[in-house]
Amino acid sequence: MLLVVGNAATLSPIALMIVALALGVAVAMLGYHLCRAASLGTATAGVLAFAALVATTSATLGGMQPLVSGLNSVGMTVGTHRITLLGVVNFVVVAAVLYALARVANRVVLHSIGRVHSLDVSQRALVQKLASIAIVVLAVLLGIDLLGIDLTALTVFSGAFGLAVGFGLQKTFGNLIAGLILLMDRSVKPGDVIVVGDTFGQVGKIGVRAVSVVTRDGKEHLIPNEQLMTDPVENWSYSSRNVRVHIKVGVGYDSDLAVAQRLMIEAALAAPRVLKDPKPTVWLTDFGDSSVDHEILVWITDPEAGVGNVRSEVLNRLWVSFKENGIEIPFPQRDIHIRSGGAAENAGVGTA
Repeated sequence: MLLVVGNAATLSPIALMIVALALGVAVAMLGYHLCRAASLGTATAGVLAFAALVATTSATLGGMQPLVSGLNSVGMTVGTHRITLLGVVNFVVVAAVLYALARVANRVVLHSIGRVHSLDVSQRALVQKLASIAIVVLAVLLGIDLLGIDLTALTVFSGAFGLAVGFGLQKTFGNLIAGLILLMDRSVKPGDVIVVGDTFGQVGKIGVRAVSVVTRDGKEHLIPNEQLMTDPVENWSYSSRNVRVHIKVGVGYDSDLAVAQRLMIEAALAAPRVLKDPKPTVWLTDFGDSSVDHEILVWITDPEAGVGNVRSEVLNRLWVSFKENGIEIPFPQRDIHIRSGGAAENAGVGTA
């Protein structure tokens, strides 16, 4: 509507200025909301909105040429290159626009790859990571082309950047390559239950720098990708998700072992998470000082839900069954023999 009014009606300079500003503000607000909808930051959206405001207002007032000429006249010379305010504005606008487009393209590509069900979780994560890297590289190359940057001028910078990679960023690039290798060989993938050192939990995400491992306490441990390549890692769901849980139980020497072992099997089978195949088994492991020691072996297929709660459930059921059937759960007992010493006897002997 504002465009129609500005082009169709003959307006005074003041009225034209008002229409130009109103049109510029409208376009700037539209651009800001579109940038925020694309999950861009407030600062980036604000820069793009300001650029849209200036461009729209200038175009409405008679074109961009006066504004371009004014910005190009302000600058400074560094060596053989002249840096102008117009070049800085172009750089900021192009960088912000390419950043916005890269964010939108990355979200679209990741969503599209996530819907490809012919790939497993590890393969989807690998393709998504490679696609994100390709989008970033493409955006950088496109920005260099649009800004007309001479790549030969970056020779010194590239050499310094290579030294920085060799010294300061060596670990960063090492973790990036290690993350890609983990996804390619599928030794560790999202959803796996792993043990690294003292950390036990489920892999939530394999990032550029680290692997996110969520423990049963809800804590998220970020383990560098290189550590999973060099340190020993227990993967509980690498080839099979079935995990065997060991539950130690001791009964009294006066108990009927056949009945006690039957009750152990029944308590294990009654736990919902315990698999019926393979069936639970009971081993007699030792004749202890105070008890006959057994070990209940059960299988579960969801280790990410924890193993301690399975032990607790089986032992709680077993406690009730033992009470009902008179099976004793012993506690440590010691026999103490007290002998009186010769010194004590002599102390009570007197002389007449």
